[in-house]
Amino acid sequence: MTRDEIVSVLDRRFTALNNGELAELMSVHDPKGVVESPLGGHATGAEAIRKVYDAWLGSFPDARFAVELPIVDGERVAQVATVTGTDTGGFMGLPPTGKKFSLPMVFLFTIRNGLIQHERRMYDFTGLMIQLGVLKAKPA
Repeated sequence: MTRDEIVSVLDRRFTALNNGELAELMSVHDPKGVVESPLGGHATGAEAIRKVYDAWLGSFPDARFAVELPIVDGERVAQVATVTGTDTGGFMGLPPTGKKFSLPMVFLFTIRNGLIQHERRMYDFTGLMIQLGVLKAKPA
């Protein structure tokens, strides 16, 4: 794949994510692909990946990703984003807190044949829980 084709796949992914379009999100993932994240753990296959997206979209329906240009090295891609949103749907089975959050994230992708084969999400899960009011932090 060319760099432009890879960028197009990621543009489709983040546009679908920002619009809550689950079918479009799933269309950019290989049906046998893998997603690793602090929230979803290790999800293999379309059904498991769909559950990870369902949990995110259900918890934070107003979440929006602002993405930077990806760094592309063949089929390997790194992309930085900042997601902002509000806990209006309840997170991890907890009642909604109504609190807003802003979270920097890093995504590592392997993209082949126009599909995401592997996606690894890295972010400060504890920091998110503090922003949502689920955990308390001692003042510095």
